Amino acid sequence: MKIDKRSLLAVAALAALAQFSMPAGAAGMIGNCELVSEKGSIPIEKPAKSGQLTVEVSLPAPIWWNGDTPESIKDGMEYCLAAEIAWRAGYDKMEVINVGWDALVTGQTNDFDLALSEISITDERKKVVDFSIPYFSSDIGVLAKADAPVDEKTIKERTVGVQVATTGATFVSDVLKIPKEQTQAYPDQGDMFTALAAGQIDAAVTDTSIVLAEEVKSSGKHVVVGQYKTGESYGALYPKGGTNNATIDKIIKSIIDDGTMSKLAAKYLASVWGKDPATVPYFNP
Repeated sequence: MKIDKRSLLAVAALAALAQFSMPAGAAGMIGNCELVSEKGSIPIEKPAKSGQLTVEVSLPAPIWWNGDTPESIKDGMEYCLAAEIAWRAGYDKMEVINVGWDALVTGQTNDFDLALSEISITDERKKVVDFSIPYFSSDIGVLAKADAPVDEKTIKERTVGVQVATTGATFVSDVLKIPKEQTQAYPDQGDMFTALAAGQIDAAVTDTSIVLAEEVKSSGKHVVVGQYKTGESYGALYPKGGTNNATIDKIIKSIIDDGTMSKLAAKYLASVWGKDPATVPYFNP
């Protein structure tokens, strides 16, 4: 199953205009997330840690996880998605663990139920981890300083920043074929965006959804100048062969099917970005 980005954001935008709100009779809350589903409707009997859902993320991830530390985060698109999964699985307690990106996508972490961190589903990653059904689609975006933009031609002549072990890094090297001497690799996206602000790189290349969030955070100093069509989809990352993987898949499908996913996208993505990612111009590789 694949959720089309245009369809998802169109629904999300309509919901945003309707001033998204949950019903007053919400069943419960985790953080600031109001949960209206039935608790334990699709139960998980043996979570990684007793009595809770354990969720990994690689921070920072603004808008998706609103805060810099697990303790400070109370909402965000993926945080509230995780909260909804926990509730439907039968738990009102959720532990968030911050892990390194490279360790996460190469299957080096353990004792968790799932990870949500804007993780693109790839065949290479499937060799060491499992993925849920897709819940969001995102292409590869290009972020530059507003006063020093790049285009599809000049980007190949500039210094480009990427995050280690991401699909963006692979795209820059294998598709755009930008030489290594023009590429700077960073362990996390926060370091990459700091380098852009400092003028150490001319452009940052990663998921369109991520650079759109950074554009908003920069208050106009950075702008998403273009994107490349890749057809990527985000999925929850599971431990390889995890006993609860199929059950969590059922929960995520129920969240998509009952409209909760679109409502979360409206509140935390479309209403904050102020635009549909599909309106960002597409570059030719």
